[in-house]
Amino acid sequence: MLEGHLPGGGDEPSRGGHHPFAKMSRPVQARRLEGVDKNIWVEFVKLATTYATVNLGQGFPDFPPPDFLREAFVRAVGGEDHMLHQYTRAFGHPPLVKILAQLFGKLLGQELDPLSNVMVTVGAYQALYCCFQALVDEGDEVIIIEPFFDCYEPMVKMAGGTPVFVPLRPVTPKAGQLMSSADWQLDPAELASKFGERTKAVVLNSPNNPLGKVFGRGELELIAELCVKHDALCISDEVYEWLVYDGKEHVRIASLPGMWDRTVSIGSAGKTFSVTGWKVGWTVGPPRLLQHLRTVHQNSVYHCATAAQEAVAQGFRRELERLGQADSYFTSLVRELQGKRDRLVQSLDAAGMKPIVPEGTYFLVADISAFASDVPDVPGSDEPYDSRFAKWMVKNKGLAAIPLSTFYSGPHKNEYSRFIRFCFAKEEATLKAANDILQKWKREKAGP
Repeated sequence: MLEGHLPGGGDEPSRGGHHPFAKMSRPVQARRLEGVDKNIWVEFVKLATTYATVNLGQGFPDFPPPDFLREAFVRAVGGEDHMLHQYTRAFGHPPLVKILAQLFGKLLGQELDPLSNVMVTVGAYQALYCCFQALVDEGDEVIIIEPFFDCYEPMVKMAGGTPVFVPLRPVTPKAGQLMSSADWQLDPAELASKFGERTKAVVLNSPNNPLGKVFGRGELELIAELCVKHDALCISDEVYEWLVYDGKEHVRIASLPGMWDRTVSIGSAGKTFSVTGWKVGWTVGPPRLLQHLRTVHQNSVYHCATAAQEAVAQGFRRELERLGQADSYFTSLVRELQGKRDRLVQSLDAAGMKPIVPEGTYFLVADISAFASDVPDVPGSDEPYDSRFAKWMVKNKGLAAIPLSTFYSGPHKNEYSRFIRFCFAKEEATLKAANDILQKWKREKAGP
């Protein structure tokens, strides 16, 4: 009988559809996936779903988006224009790229062509992926400022690049003052030392997730000077660009001298309009860079949801008319979130967790050192302390947060492992429930 054939001469597969001799022995995983397969969000989202009474972990609002945007989406999917259910232009729905070009042209001081200076993506996440795949070659170095949004490192590696890390270092605040995200600063000499002949790009995230740091003009000018000196690109992740507090200014690095031609700026409708599930993002930049992003885009996702793009376009048209005014959603959302930030700062401070007051985003990092007795250290453990603390807290207190070590490279995870990150883009009832947990915890620690 021939090998692989069944009695009777047939070639039928075995029961269940599997050929009895068809088992593969060769490796199936591509080498570019080695070391990037683990994702902290999978584990912590599952923990939050299982144990959390209050979830201040993953970064999304639990309040509704603005009425005008929901109504725009309903019109898009329920109206008479049936073409909004079909494909639109692959690189961005024409009404959306047009309004984005108008808005960001005004903000950047550039005359933007909607068709060549703007590309719409499936969220800012895909915009980042397109940047790294299109612009980073094997052997290129990409400078990443720590702490960083955790996808930067694996995306650089998957493109064949080498991540080079430079930390923001905390400066002790004046006595009696809470630490601010502004107290976390780059060392200019240390930053300069990371640039070299293999440096292809630097990744900038301002306002920064997880710290909430808003990079000042002087800090951005230092980064810009080094990019120009070393002929490096800048991938500027600005998804929290509208969420800036206490009168701080968000400076767009692409607006600085010498930077427009070497910068891709990334934005997000999810963060801008509180619709993270819609997955509408964009890139803005010079055609010489965006043409390569379009090549990646057209050969991967190709296209983004038409109806969502139409609704976001209508939302931006409304906001452009009201920019800087009291009835602008951008203005009212900042006012609302700043109040939520302040309430969570007070709750954490009163409970003994020392908050780092964020200048932007909807995240807040807190020092958990005072709670070390609740979760004793485990000498020799490979798991950072803040990771074990966050797991213990969600299981025993019902409060979900994310360990700060998540946002550091492997060698540096234990250097900042006494902090956890909270999201305060939550309903008042959610923040009150979190406060109740914290104050009860404090009373329990104080004893009878």
